[in-house]
Amino acid sequence: MTHRLFVAIRPPEAIRDALIDLMDGVDNARWQYEDQLHLTLRYVGETDPHTADDLVEALAEIRIEPFELRVSGVDFFERKGVPHTLWAGIAPSEPLLRLQRKVERACTSVGLAPETRKFAPHITMARLNASCGPSAPFLARNTGLSLGPWQVDDYILYESHLRPQGSLYEPIVTYRCKDP
Repeated sequence: MTHRLFVAIRPPEAIRDALIDLMDGVDNARWQYEDQLHLTLRYVGETDPHTADDLVEALAEIRIEPFELRVSGVDFFERKGVPHTLWAGIAPSEPLLRLQRKVERACTSVGLAPETRKFAPHITMARLNASCGPSAPFLARNTGLSLGPWQVDDYILYESHLRPQGSLYEPIVTYRCKDP
């Protein structure tokens, strides 16, 4: 049996609520549920139990002080010129980049392939497909979005369970930020 894993930061309730309140105005978009809102530090993917156990231990070795984050703006990812994901951005943060690099090192230290995509900190708000209405009005209405700051005190190893009604994200281990 394998585990579909990722490492993420869960925004506090006030930030999640504010994002949920914005989720409207794009016909047929698959808006995320409150329990799906997170900032992915590293998507791990399908992992055997032994590697998953090693990853749990490697992530526990990370040392980083708590730090602040802010949501800043909205945008979308596209594939071949077609938007597929609406997201809320995260303001530039050196501590966030340090944490992400440490998580990446923990992943590669247990034999996982290095991540090849550039880290683009964001919180996914909606999944889009060809049947969705235009996203430009949503983007225009929310372009100046600014939420927070909030203090990041922990990061979480999640297991993702795929379901027809959307993925279920189960927290496996919560790691507290602690002084280096």
